[in-house]
Order: sequence, then C-alpha cells, then structure tokens
Amino acid sequence: MVKLQFFAFLFLLCLLQVSVGEALVESDKQALLDFVNNIHHSRPLNWNEGDPVCKNWTGISCSENGDRVIAVRLPGVGFHGPIPGNTLSRLSALQILSLRSNGINGTFPVDFGNLKNLTFLYLQYNDFSGPLPLDFSVWKNLSIVNLSNNGFNGSVPSSFSGLSRLIGLNLANNSLSGVVPDLHLPNLELLNLSYNKLVGHVPKSLQRFPKSVFLGNNESLLDYTVTDSPIVLAPHEQNGKSVGKLSERALLGIVIAGSVLGLLGFGFLLVVCLLRRKTDNSFPGKLEKGDMSPEKAISRSQDASNKLVFFEGCNYAFDLEDLLRASAEVLGKGTFGTAYKAILEDATMVVVKRLKDVNVGKKEFEQQMDVIGSIKHENVIELRAYYYSKDEKLMVYDYYNQGSVASMLHGKRGENRTPLDWETRVKIAIGTARGIARVHAENSGKLVHGNLKLSNIFLNPQQYGCVSDLGLSTIMSALAPPIARAAGYRAPEVTDTRKAMQPSDVYSYGVILLELLTGKSPVHTTNGDEMVHLVRWVHSVVREEWTAEVFDVELLKCPNIEEELVEMLQIALACVVRMADQRPKMSEVVKMIENVRQMDPTNRASSENSTPMPPSPGT
Repeated sequence: MVKLQFFAFLFLLCLLQVSVGEALVESDKQALLDFVNNIHHSRPLNWNEGDPVCKNWTGISCSENGDRVIAVRLPGVGFHGPIPGNTLSRLSALQILSLRSNGINGTFPVDFGNLKNLTFLYLQYNDFSGPLPLDFSVWKNLSIVNLSNNGFNGSVPSSFSGLSRLIGLNLANNSLSGVVPDLHLPNLELLNLSYNKLVGHVPKSLQRFPKSVFLGNNESLLDYTVTDSPIVLAPHEQNGKSVGKLSERALLGIVIAGSVLGLLGFGFLLVVCLLRRKTDNSFPGKLEKGDMSPEKAISRSQDASNKLVFFEGCNYAFDLEDLLRASAEVLGKGTFGTAYKAILEDATMVVVKRLKDVNVGKKEFEQQMDVIGSIKHENVIELRAYYYSKDEKLMVYDYYNQGSVASMLHGKRGENRTPLDWETRVKIAIGTARGIARVHAENSGKLVHGNLKLSNIFLNPQQYGCVSDLGLSTIMSALAPPIARAAGYRAPEVTDTRKAMQPSDVYSYGVILLELLTGKSPVHTTNGDEMVHLVRWVHSVVREEWTAEVFDVELLKCPNIEEELVEMLQIALACVVRMADQRPKMSEVVKMIENVRQMDPTNRASSENSTPMPPSPGT
C-alpha cells in the first residue's frame, strides 16, 4: 500500500512538472508575441501562434526539456524602432540574445536587468543611443558583449569589472567619452574600444591589448607599451643550475632570426594573397581567397535590398555578415558557379551557390529568384535565400549531408561502400521525375530546369530523388561548351543552340535514368582509354541485342527485377531520342515510371503543391 502511494505521488509530481513547464514556455511564447507585435519589422517571421515555439519559430531555441526559451537570434530581420518594454525582459531564462544588424533605436532597455541568465549579448549595428547601464554586474554570467556600431554615449561603465566570466567586450564605433576605467578582467581575451571619444591613459590592467583596440580616440590612449608582448622565459633547473636569463648574444640572435623569419613569412603571405586574388575557388568571407572582402560586401550605406532575402517559411536566423564570416568548403564547380558548404558560428550548415556569368539586371534576377523560391515540393530542394549585388550573386540552400546521388553511384568503390540497390534507384528515379514535372508546371508551364545532372540530385528524408540547381539557365549568359562528364547530359539541340528547353530536361532525365541502370557515367572511358558517350553506347548494345550487358552488374544480383529493368530502359530510351518533339512530357514520364513500380503513395505528387519536407539530419 505504501509503495502504491509512493508511485502515485511520483506520478502526480511528474504531471505537475509537465504542467508547470508548459505554463512557463507558453508565458515565454506570449512575451515573444508581444515583442514582435509591437515593433516594426520588414522581414516576415513564421511566428504562428498555433505552432510550438520551440520547434517552428525562426531564431528561437529552447532548453533541452522544452520548458523555457533560452536563445533569441534575429539578426538582419529589419526591426525598426525601440524595443517594446516588458516583452523580451520577461524571458527570464534567456541566455543568448542577438538583435544585431537591424534598425533598433532608443536607449538600452532598462528592463533587461531582469535577464539574470544572459550570457551572450549581440546588439551591434543598430541605432541605439544614450548612456550604457551603470551596473553591468546584474548580468554576472555575461561572456560576450558586443554593442559596437551604435550611438551610445556617456562613459564606459566601471561595473564591467564585476563580470568575472567576460571574455569579449566590443564597444567600438560609438560616442563614448571620459577615461577608460581600470577593468580587472583576467579572462578577457577580446577588447575593442576604438573610434569613440575616450581620453586619458590606458589603465595598466588593459595594457596587454594591442594599441589598435584604442584607435580613433584621444592620442594619449596610445602612449603605452604593450605589457604582454615580450616573451618571458621562466627560470628552470638544468644540470642542477638555475637558468634565469639568456645571454645578450643569444637574445640578439633570436631577435635577428625572428625578424628574418617574419619578413620571409610576410613575403610568402603576400605572394599567396596575390595568387589567390586571381582565382575563383573561394566563398567570400572567412576564407578570403576571392576578390570580395566583407567590407565591400556589407557596406552600411547599401539599401535594404542589398541584404540576404529570405523566403517565407525559412527558419534560418543569420544574415549576410554571418555568411561572410562562415568557414567554407568547396563542394564542387558546376555550369553556373561554385557551391560551398558554409558552417556558421552557431554550427548551422548551409550550401551557398556563388553564381558566375549572370546576364540579367537586378529586377529580372529577383523575379527569377521569386519564381524558384516559390516552389514548395518534396522532390525539389527549396531555395532558402538569395543575395544580389553588382559584384556577387549568391543562393542559399539546405545542406544534405548524404551528398549527391552522383557521389553515391560513382564514388570510391571498396569494401566499405554500400552499393545502391534497385529499390533505392527506383525511388531516386521516381522522385527526380516528380520534381522535374513540378518544375515544368511552374511559371505557367514555362520554367526549365536547365542544368539537370546526377550531381544535382539528392535524397529527401524518404530517400526519394530531390532536384536542385534549377531555373538558372534563363538568367545566365549563353551556356558555355560543356566539359567532361557534364557534356553527356546535354540534348543535341542544347549543344547546337546553347539554349535549354523543357524537352532538353527530359533528355537529361533520360541520361540520369541510363546512369542508374548501367552504373556508368554519361561520358566515360573504356579499357582502351576511348571516350564513350553513354547514350550512344546503350543504343549500340541494344541494337546488337545484348540488352543484359547494359545493366550494372550490381543490379543483376537482385532477384526478379529483369522485367522492371527492361521497362525502365525503354522509358530512358524514349527520353533520349534525338528529335525534341518526339520525347514524352515529364508528367507522362512520371506516369510511366509509376506504372513500372508502385511505390509509397506518401511521396506521390508529380505536379501539385505539397508540404515541403525537412532536409536530412545534420543540415
């Protein structure tokens, strides 16, 4: 009986905790709604009252058990006006607040003193004014404070000394005046007080920082010697004798050697930078190998249209500045530009397409982006955002950590490689066909993919094919002559006219289908190093009635699929006929393939709108 009462008590306690947690997160949700409903913002947010705040709201993160909002990241949303009182200050569990790169004005919110758990505060690049709070010690957990590029005035609060966990403080480009307080912050690693109106001398506690952090103030601040620059060798025992100092001759040798190495290193760095400026291998930003620096890209005099433009439903919370600072890895160079995997500071991963040879003006570019970004379909990779300036055109997509179907099919072969079985290849074929059919239905039935190849096909969460990189051929210069593998995807009329059309997409899809059936690349070499075009090779084998020789040997291990293989081959050959008007429409191809294999009906949507699926894990 006692045990039953004990378990009943635990059960009631759990229920109470759940109800309390739900009440707390609902309270946080209402605080956010009160905030966003009382401040103007030019970029729409998907903060729907009926959706869970912890799962669907842009820029919002919650605690592990989902009972409190702990992070609000809304940079570059277009906020204008002061922060409404008694809104964000009610988020008592908040640890991270980022409202940078907006147009927020007014004074520093007095009620932010309620945010006792605040650890990271980013308010840079706004229009705040007035003095800073006198008592910063109320935020004892603060680690990073960035209030730069605003209009704050008054003195630098000496209360910063009470923040024992502070590792970064940036107050640059404000109108702060008076003397620099003596800040005893042993953990402070990053400091920037430049371009204010500060006077006097740098206190001894801050003389370990370089003079650059005090530039743009009274010259008296630069009258000191950096205290931590000399290398001090601690005395140690060697052969029983204390060695505390280096001899003058040894010290002189070290100085000379260090100077020579420094000059050589600088020269090498200069040569590398000059060489890199001539290449186009990089994404502009943290890996500044390209010809566009963040300063050029993010000129504060640019109007709002020169910022990242996000599409409705996008949950990403970053701006152009984040993207330019991200570490980037080249994923591949394609017909229309270079793709990069960008890893942002908060570990978000996206794919950034840096376009080349765009042949239209800003208005036409934006119109085409709006067409592409409006497509919401489970077999089309969604365009999340884009950026346009005179020098740079960028497109942002979700990152799919499985890689492209091309890498799965043609990647390194070995013991650890898992071959694509027939079931997987059929789902790739069906999903890809449905995706292209959806693209062809867009823009009054006039939209063309224009760059269809296996490296632009990925797998959605249900492992169906999903098309990317669509709709760019109309805004580019005439297609350049294809090279290597990409040449095998182009229809004869594209090779002749350099202009893509919907029947050209059908041809490219037929080549993809042949790839899946044969396991061979569109253009490949034989044992005698002879270049072979896949379509011609298949035709020659079929003419000789050696049809079984066409199929990938890995597929021939699968039982009872011979009939399906032949039917798929016939569909592929219908798609790659030479005369464009003799090819089937993509919607017809979808029906043909669905008749070969009846698949999961949850992914059947060849041309109608449907709810977009989330990207694969790790995006």
